[in-house]
Amino acid sequence: MPGNMLSKGEVFVIETDAASREQLSSALQQSAYDLICFADGASLLSEAKARMPACVLLEMPPDRSALDVLKRLREENCMAPVLVTSANGSIAMAVDAIKSGATDFIEKPFRTHDIVGRIDAAIDEVAQPGASRQRWLPGCGSLTGREGDVLEHLADGLTNKEIARRMHLSARTVEGYRAGILKKAGAKNVTDLLRRIFGQGAPSQM
Repeated sequence: MPGNMLSKGEVFVIETDAASREQLSSALQQSAYDLICFADGASLLSEAKARMPACVLLEMPPDRSALDVLKRLREENCMAPVLVTSANGSIAMAVDAIKSGATDFIEKPFRTHDIVGRIDAAIDEVAQPGASRQRWLPGCGSLTGREGDVLEHLADGLTNKEIARRMHLSARTVEGYRAGILKKAGAKNVTDLLRRIFGQGAPSQM
């Protein structure tokens, strides 16, 4: 860690690519994070019981075992934001990751300074007083705070990429949230969704 900079917390990481690990380690240390790498989910889960990380970065292997690690973290009340990375990302995988409790879904290859920015944004959001708020879809149950934010941006006519920039997320993550909202509302597309929720016109605020 450079100089006498105070640590911003520990980032738990599962990443099989040695070059990516080295780049992440360098970038995170420069940003005052302590990086702790784990060989597998079991060792990460064991350590997470002993102390709470500031953030978790999970690589999604072909067998999708990262989803099990993610679910276990949430079951054991680890509230740290979890970012999932994958070299074979799809909308379906992003939806599954978000449903399992991921904060963000990032496709490889990624730029390490982007990852650091995403980690900063995720930690900042968890620290906000309203981070765990929920909103309700008429007749469809609750939306998470993130889903509600995505819905507001959709109602303002923003594209997935524009929403991703506003919310400091990947476009794939926004697609995942959008698909989840459509499913909860039983809507075929965004136009159908907005018509069901707002009638013929979308309001400027929710």
